[in-house]
Amino acid sequence: MARSVGIKDIARAAGVSVGTVSNVINRPTTVSAPTRARVEAEISRLGYVRSESARQLRAGHSRMMGLLVLDMGNPFFADIARGAQQAARGSGLGVMICDSAQSPADEAEYLALFAEQRVRGVLVTPADATGGTIRTFRRHKIPFVLVDRVAEGNAECSVSVDDVTGGALAVRHLVESGHRSLAYVSGPPGLSQIRDRRTGALQALAEAGLPPGAMRELPTDRLDVAAGRDAGARLLGMTDRPTAVFCANDLLALGVLQAVFAAGVRVPEDLAIVGYDDIEFAAAAAVPLTSVRQPARTMGTLAAQLLLEEIETADGGDHEHRRVVLEPELVVRRSSLPPR
Repeated sequence: MARSVGIKDIARAAGVSVGTVSNVINRPTTVSAPTRARVEAEISRLGYVRSESARQLRAGHSRMMGLLVLDMGNPFFADIARGAQQAARGSGLGVMICDSAQSPADEAEYLALFAEQRVRGVLVTPADATGGTIRTFRRHKIPFVLVDRVAEGNAECSVSVDDVTGGALAVRHLVESGHRSLAYVSGPPGLSQIRDRRTGALQALAEAGLPPGAMRELPTDRLDVAAGRDAGARLLGMTDRPTAVFCANDLLALGVLQAVFAAGVRVPEDLAIVGYDDIEFAAAAAVPLTSVRQPARTMGTLAAQLLLEEIETADGGDHEHRRVVLEPELVVRRSSLPPR
C-alpha cells in the first residue's frame, strides 16, 4: 500500500519549513503570496489531503454537524437536509445525516455516535416520545436544535410548523367541499405532529358544528406508502365508508390513493383525499394530491442557522433559545375538488 503524503513531504518538495506548510493550510494570510503559491502547487501535485482525525484531536471537535431524522425515504426530510446542508456549508461545516427509522433505540445509538465523533452540534427530529434520549444527550454539552418539533422547555431551540393549524386547514377544506363523514389516517400516536394535526382536524369539525365522531381514525405504525396502502384497504372494508380522508403525511395519502384506485374507487368523485407536507410527488400523483405544505427546506436552513448561532456562543457566550413556528399552507389539487 502506498504511503500517504504528509506535511513533511510538502515542506521538502517546496523547500520550506513544516511550520510554513502548516500556516499555508491553516492560516494562509500569514504567508507571503509567492511562498503560498509554491506550497499550494506542491500540495496539488503530490495530492496531499489533510488528516481530519489529527485536526479533530487537536481542536477537540470535528467540522461536522449531525442531522438525525425520522425517515430519509420521505422527501420531506430530504428537503430539510438540503436546507441544513446549505447553511452548514456556508460556515465551513459538513453534515452527517442519520435515519432513526422512527426507532427510539436507533435514535439513542446515533446520538451516542454523534457524541463520539465530537460533532459541533446536532439537528434532531425526535423519535422517542418520552424525551429520554434527548435528556441523555444533554449530558454531552453538545448544542442541538429540534426540527419539526416544538421545544417544550427553555433548554433548546426548535423549528417547527403549526400542525394544529395545518390539520384545521385540511379538514376545513373538506367540510367546505360538502363532506360530513371523514377519516383520519394517522401515524404512530407517540409523535406530537400526529396528535397536533388531529387536534386541528377536530377543531375544524367543531367550527362546522360536526361532532368528533364525524371523523374516524385509522392509525398506522409507520408513515410510509405501504402503511397508507394498508389503511386504504381498511378504509375500503368499512361499512358506511367515509367520503373524504385526511392523511397525516403525503406518503400515507399516496398509499391510500393506490389502494382505492386499484379497487376502482374514483378520486375525488367517490373519495376525496388530502395529504400533508406537499412533497414533490404529491403534484405528480395519478390524481394530483391536495396537501398541506410545510416549508421543509426553510425549516432545515433556519434550524441550522440557530444551531450555528449557539455553536458560536458555546464557549462562554450568552445564547437565547428560540422557538420558531412557521405557518402551513393548503395547496388544493384535483384529489379533493368537489363535484361540479
